[in-house]
Amino acid sequence: MTHLTEQYIEDAEKYGAHNYHPLPVVISKGEGVWVWDIEGRKFLDMLSAYSALNQGHRHKKIVNALKEQLDKVTLTSRAFHNDVMGKFFKKFCSITGMDRVLPMNTGGEAVETAIKAARKWGYSKKHIEHDRAEIIVVENNFHGRTTAIVGFSTEKQYREGFGPFAPGFTVIPYNNPEALEKAINKNTAGFLFEPIQGEGGVLIPDEGYLKKTFDICKKHNVLYIADEIQTGFGRTGKLFCCDHEGVKPDILIVGKALGGGLYPVSAILADNDIIDVFTPGDHGSTFGGNPLACAVAIASLEVIIEEDLPGRSLEMGNYFVKRLRDLNSPHVREIRGKGLMIGIEIKKESGTARPFCEALKEEGILAKETHHQVIRFAPPLVITKEDIDWAMERIEKVLK
Repeated sequence: MTHLTEQYIEDAEKYGAHNYHPLPVVISKGEGVWVWDIEGRKFLDMLSAYSALNQGHRHKKIVNALKEQLDKVTLTSRAFHNDVMGKFFKKFCSITGMDRVLPMNTGGEAVETAIKAARKWGYSKKHIEHDRAEIIVVENNFHGRTTAIVGFSTEKQYREGFGPFAPGFTVIPYNNPEALEKAINKNTAGFLFEPIQGEGGVLIPDEGYLKKTFDICKKHNVLYIADEIQTGFGRTGKLFCCDHEGVKPDILIVGKALGGGLYPVSAILADNDIIDVFTPGDHGSTFGGNPLACAVAIASLEVIIEEDLPGRSLEMGNYFVKRLRDLNSPHVREIRGKGLMIGIEIKKESGTARPFCEALKEEGILAKETHHQVIRFAPPLVITKEDIDWAMERIEKVLK
C-alpha cells in the first residue's frame, strides 16, 4: 500500500465512523466491469456495490439521463407532481405486471414501507385484531439496518446494543415450507423473505421452495412479500428471482440496480387491493419519486430490458460457475450460484474468506467476504466471457 493510498484511508478512518471494514483499496474511477484506484491500478469489480451496478459502472445511457434531468429539475417533493414520475410508474408497472408503485430511496426504506403496507392491509382487509398483526420472517435474513428490521434479524451483531425492538415478527427456518405453514395463525398478515439470501452467504433454497411457500400464503390469505433488492433486475438470470418458479409476489420490494449505480432509488410494487390501504398522510418521503430519481430509474430499466441483462446473467453465470467448479480447489467446501449471484464457501480448516479476498485484490479482482466463510462474486451483468477467463486465471492462482 502506497503513501497516497494510506493517506486517503487514514483520513476516512480518522474522521469517519468505523461501521465498515473495507478492503484497503481507494477507488477513483469506474467504467463497465472495471474500476481504477488512485494509483492507477485496474481491478475487475466482482461485487457491483452489492448488486447495485448490474448495468455496469457509469452506463452511458443512464449517465446521459441523469445529466439531462440535472438541467431541468431535480426535486419537487411529493407536495407537487413532476413530469417524470408518472412515466416511471407506468413503465415499471408495465414491466412487472403490478398495478401500482410506491417510490422510496433506500432498500431499508422500501422494506419498512412493505411492512407498513402488510400490517395496514391485515387490519383493513383481513380484519386482524388491532395491533396484533404478525409478519413471518426467516432465519439468517438481511433486509436492512433500521431498528425495526434488525429487531427480527438472527445475526447477533446486527442486534447487539440496539434494543428494545418492535414486536410482531415470527422467525422460522429458511428453506422450510412446512415451518411456514405451521407458523401461520389468524393474525399473520405477511411472509417476508429473500428468494436467495445474499448477505447470508448466497444461500439458495431448494427448487420448488418459492412455489410451495407462495401456495401456502395463498391458501391462508397471507401476503407473499419478496425482497428482491439484491436478487432483482437480472442478477439471478431472470428479471426477478421469483420468475424462476413463476410466482408473482403480492408485494415486490426493489432497490439497488433500479438506480443504475448513479442514484439511490427503491420502491415497493403491489396491486390495487394492497397499495390502496395508503391514504394521503399515511406514509411518505421527501425525496421518494423525485424527478432525478425517476429519470435515472427509467433509463436503468430500459438498459436491463434492451440489453437483455437477465439472459446475459444466465449465460455468463452458468459459464462462470462451471469454470469455478472445474478448479476443484482444496480450500472450497461448496460453490453456489444462480445467474451471476455466486458464493464460494471456504472450508473452515482453510481459515476465513477474508484473506482470500485480500489475495484476490492483489491479483486485480475486487470481491468481498460475507458471513466469514463465503467469497461473494456478483460482477456487473455486462461482464463478458473474456473478462471471466481473465478472472479465472487469477482466481485459480489464489484458490490453488
